[in-house]
Amino acid sequence: MRSTTEALQAFEAAVERYIDELGDFSMGQLLAKPSEDEWSIGQMYVHLIQSARNMHLHNVDQCIAGNDAVSVGTEEKTENGKKAFELGSFPPIRIRVPASPQYTPQQPESKEQLIEGLQGVLERMRRTEPALAQAPQENTIPHPNFGALNAAEWFFLVEMHYRHHFLQLERLRTLGI
Repeated sequence: MRSTTEALQAFEAAVERYIDELGDFSMGQLLAKPSEDEWSIGQMYVHLIQSARNMHLHNVDQCIAGNDAVSVGTEEKTENGKKAFELGSFPPIRIRVPASPQYTPQQPESKEQLIEGLQGVLERMRRTEPALAQAPQENTIPHPNFGALNAAEWFFLVEMHYRHHFLQLERLRTLGI
């Protein structure tokens, strides 16, 4: 398994690529949806920013702090979780979650909003990485598909998640969005 420093470096490269890719799209292209039940490229960007802030990094903080949401060594990773962390990536499949107000991201207001969001997540990752060395490994919070993850694993998940969505970005690009 890679180090958290290596994961942070890979995440920096992913964010740089996402910001570079934004230059290829007009706002119209960022807002275009291939179908009513699919996300636009802009919604995918919003999803990446919000999931990192509101779920992944939030759970890193919870595991480090050891508060009430944390299980201490009582839960395990699922088979999907074990496979993802052995491979160091999500399986290359489309994951569909039913549309809902809680999960479906809003359309972005501007490219600047997306760039600021990506840069904000990157800054948070940079601030968080040094604290992971002191995080108790037995402090976990369950992921809906991967099971019990500790602070470092939630941190790794941010980069894995961003890398996984490059597949969606490429698919949307080939659709002419």
